[in-house]
Amino acid sequence: MKQLMLGNQAVARGLFEAGCRFVSSYPGTPSTEISEYASEYDEIYAEWAPNEKVAMEATLGAAIGGARSFCAMKHVGLNVAADPLFTASYTGVNAGMVIGVADDPGMHSSQNEQDSRHYAIAAKLPMVEPADSKDCIDLVAAAYEISETFDTPVIFRTCTRIAHSQSIVEPKERTEYPLKVYEKNPKKYVMMPANAVGRHVFVEERMKKLAEFAETTPLNRVEMGDAEVGFITSGTCYQYVKEAFPAASVLKLGLVNPLPAKLIRDFAAKVKTLYVVEEHDPVIETFCRANGVRVDGGKDRLGLCGEYSQRMVAKAFGGEVPGGLSFGEAVPVRPPVLCPGCPHRGLFYTLHKLGVMVSGDIGCYTLGALPPLGALDTTVCMGASISGLHGFNTARGGDSAKKSVAVIGDSTFMHSGITGLIDITYNRGNSTVIVLDNSITGMTGHQQNPTTGLTLKNQPTPQVSIEKICEAAGVRRVRVVDPNELRELEAVIKEELAADEPSVIVTRRPCALLKYVKHNPPLTVDVEKCKNCKACMRIGCPAISAAEGHVTVDQTLCVGCGLCEKMCAFGALKSSAEVQG
Repeated sequence: MKQLMLGNQAVARGLFEAGCRFVSSYPGTPSTEISEYASEYDEIYAEWAPNEKVAMEATLGAAIGGARSFCAMKHVGLNVAADPLFTASYTGVNAGMVIGVADDPGMHSSQNEQDSRHYAIAAKLPMVEPADSKDCIDLVAAAYEISETFDTPVIFRTCTRIAHSQSIVEPKERTEYPLKVYEKNPKKYVMMPANAVGRHVFVEERMKKLAEFAETTPLNRVEMGDAEVGFITSGTCYQYVKEAFPAASVLKLGLVNPLPAKLIRDFAAKVKTLYVVEEHDPVIETFCRANGVRVDGGKDRLGLCGEYSQRMVAKAFGGEVPGGLSFGEAVPVRPPVLCPGCPHRGLFYTLHKLGVMVSGDIGCYTLGALPPLGALDTTVCMGASISGLHGFNTARGGDSAKKSVAVIGDSTFMHSGITGLIDITYNRGNSTVIVLDNSITGMTGHQQNPTTGLTLKNQPTPQVSIEKICEAAGVRRVRVVDPNELRELEAVIKEELAADEPSVIVTRRPCALLKYVKHNPPLTVDVEKCKNCKACMRIGCPAISAAEGHVTVDQTLCVGCGLCEKMCAFGALKSSAEVQG
């Protein structure tokens, strides 16, 4: 029965139908929901790994063990997993292995724009790219066939628009594939230099066979229309082209590495004008030019930055640009903000107040960089807060360690913060690290992690102790504090900054959006007592706003965390239940 299905949901359905047995991932928008949907199938073992490198290694192990396997990550997660990725290209597989990676054009939830096709080219691996939810299901099945036919992992590339849009699919039954026999084969799987030399030869031969396959596979198809203009495109850009130029001829590429040189040349010969439409880098366009194919327009018209759209494509290549409505005035920006009751708010208010340098990390707490909190100085990648602070303090010397801290979330600490902490203790550094433990992986949508005591399938599991991990890493000073207790928090931070040895502060309070967290009645403003000093607005709570002559609290947003009440010197903020009583 046909149904609308989210792209990520369709990928998970494709895994189910294709007989996938093993899924290991680390949550990263826009790929997260793939693993969450996959976990709903009893036939699929699904787990959250501590990071993407571990996820890919576990996935490769499962494939060598004879099970069709899959791992998912966002584009920057593939950077973390690059080490096993390149060597997995040499080892090949036993059962099929598919690596899902979701790029994020426009950086809706990422710290950079990155084109994962370069990884496929550099690692010499085939890559497929769906253009809608139906493609997501079909190309998963095709990826497993390619993987097992050519003895290779296959990269499955999506992007934000494909991952988070819906289109029609027709689900089918699952096809079971028995566990393949595992046979000991050191020459294939033990990548010591003598064996790797031979496997490199295999990889090059495999790429030649894949290049031949690319010419005839139905994953790459020509849709001939008006021969006056032709487009070569793939993924979500295919949808933009078809909407902007419905009559044009199109070469739709589903296998984007290796690219089909002959098919491209033949298509180019059939059209008068040839355009290439691809987000991020000119991978297809550069390939065309390198193979002597003229390209009449591409990146010169669309540029390298940001996400494309139907209107952009139509305008760039002389199509009819549909009309639209404008507001006629500038629309106020609505930057992201920490939620009402967020446990990180009190910490960032305190750090800003103390004027310390804050080495930041990836997660909800990155929003602490925005006004009025304005606490963060740097944010680079997962785990960089701790190792970056060590480098910063070591380079600057003197009292630098007494004026700087690192902040990192509980999930990110498990992901890649532990090694940075060991770098500090092992090399006799002196830095203060603050682990923001909100009992969940927040920014990607409330996924479990090793510190929460639950697996991806919500099964109880041993809870990793952040404090004991820090002590085992050589940290003797480990403090735990409630970040909403502002006076205690400030005192603890000052004490640990003054210490002449490494220290860790764990700020522990659950995310306000967790279902089991019970909220207090919302606060209200006593207009007679309010002096309009706006001290309460310094914490950047979206429930608090300025009114005429006083501040006001939005009763529908306030969760009664009481942080603003602690800041008011005039007792103007009270619980609405208390006022009514």
